[in-house]
Amino acid sequence: MAELTTDRIPLIAGNWKMNLDHLQSIAFVQKLAWALKDARFDFSTVEVAVFPPFTDLRSVQSLIAGDKFELTFGAQDVSEHDSGAYTGEVSGAFLKALDCKFAIVGHSERRGHHAESSETVGSKAAAAIRHGLVPVICVGETAEDLETKGASAVPVEQLEIALAALPKSVEIVVAYEPVWAIGSGQAATPEQAEDVAGKLREVIGRSLGADTAKSTRVLYGGSVKSGNIASFMRQPNVDGALVGGASLVVDEFAKIARYQSHVGV
Repeated sequence: MAELTTDRIPLIAGNWKMNLDHLQSIAFVQKLAWALKDARFDFSTVEVAVFPPFTDLRSVQSLIAGDKFELTFGAQDVSEHDSGAYTGEVSGAFLKALDCKFAIVGHSERRGHHAESSETVGSKAAAAIRHGLVPVICVGETAEDLETKGASAVPVEQLEIALAALPKSVEIVVAYEPVWAIGSGQAATPEQAEDVAGKLREVIGRSLGADTAKSTRVLYGGSVKSGNIASFMRQPNVDGALVGGASLVVDEFAKIARYQSHVGV
């Protein structure tokens, strides 16, 4: 199991989705690392992680280790099974052997396209923890959910179910990604993100204990860009961002990571 952290160091995470092959990933990571180095970026104050496709992970691992880059990385999914006759699945043991730190579970695209339930998400998070990975547990509501139930009801329910499968005192990350905001160009307001993030932290406290709630990083995701990241990061319960499309543009993603240098932060 990953050890429980005590300080909430902000996390800026780039989910590449099904983009960039292994050669493109090498070029991207090099450019990102150089851009942040040129800007004298302090990795002790903000953690920056990339989430490439499975086929890129070995290349990213080798590059980061060989060049001693301070970036971290993770996988976009993980199997709930450790091994066996599960064609197409990827075990957490394999990801840990590639030095992955994180594994995303429950992304809205997995829930929507592959009918993954919150129970499945909980099983995947538990599998990640068994192998020493930090699960990034995604929750979020659709536009219909927002209209009929409000912004927090569905994410709270999704998280409650997923956390029921987990032991206490483990490191997790929770990402609030309103489905209606992903790729739409229309982000939630910072106040909306803060309200939901606060309620999700309450769920963590009830399920995993007050210490875990205090140490868990809660991210916002959904049309995040360099122009709005600082406003989200001013919120006390928002500890970073899970970035989609903007994470595929080196300069833009580097600017998002450097949100502390933006005017007015």
